Amino acid sequence: MDAVVLAGGTPQPGEYLYEETKGGPKAMLDIAGKPMIQWILNALSGAKTIDQVVVIGLPADCTDVRCSKPLSFYSNQADMIENIRLGATKVLEHNPQTRHFLIASSDIPAITPEMVDWEVNTAMETDYDAYYNVIAREVMEARFPGSRRSYVHLKGMDVCGGDMNVLRAQTVTANEVIWKKIVDARKNALKQASLLGYDTLILLFLRLLTLDNAVKLASKRLSIKGRAIVCPYAEVGMDVDKPHQLAIMREDLAKRAQA
Repeated sequence: MDAVVLAGGTPQPGEYLYEETKGGPKAMLDIAGKPMIQWILNALSGAKTIDQVVVIGLPADCTDVRCSKPLSFYSNQADMIENIRLGATKVLEHNPQTRHFLIASSDIPAITPEMVDWEVNTAMETDYDAYYNVIAREVMEARFPGSRRSYVHLKGMDVCGGDMNVLRAQTVTANEVIWKKIVDARKNALKQASLLGYDTLILLFLRLLTLDNAVKLASKRLSIKGRAIVCPYAEVGMDVDKPHQLAIMREDLAKRAQA
């Protein structure tokens, strides 16, 4: 399977992490002596399930990061949905018979090759349009107690989203409206709930909505076949959006580098 890494995004003055990036790409933040994206590329390099890697959001002449798999770079597009669609297009150019590809953000530096392989192998047990990782609150807080993530409150569990997922390439390139809705809701629990329809929000507020029902409702409204994967790895959801999360990752990965 091919992988697309989303590396677009440059914090602006007044935004989180601007003091760290100073106008540079967020993906190139230094974490334990390496650009943040290099940690993701290291995980993809060691993964047995990954064939080639496409990076969207860094210039084609980028020489600051490396990968043992064939690696290509494409500049940042107008927005995230365009970056995702460009990634899917490049994957299909590489192999027109491609069905699915892995998509990961460049700000989950704690992932490992084993986690990448688990994600691909678990997703490919079935044949859906989209696979979305969720991490239970207790898993996230046990691994990263100070992460302060946002959670969706479902019946029997609180979950946050993961930033490494699997998509069907043809579905991404075929319907821009669907993927714009999904991407717009990625960081907002209320928008995620709105994908189910406001008539179901009362179930969410009363914590009567199960994960399975949420997936069925969202799939129906978006006209896609989706599957939620309860991921056992907090690292997949530990993205670096704020200074305290950057500090957590620097400490965590410095320990890994020393080990």
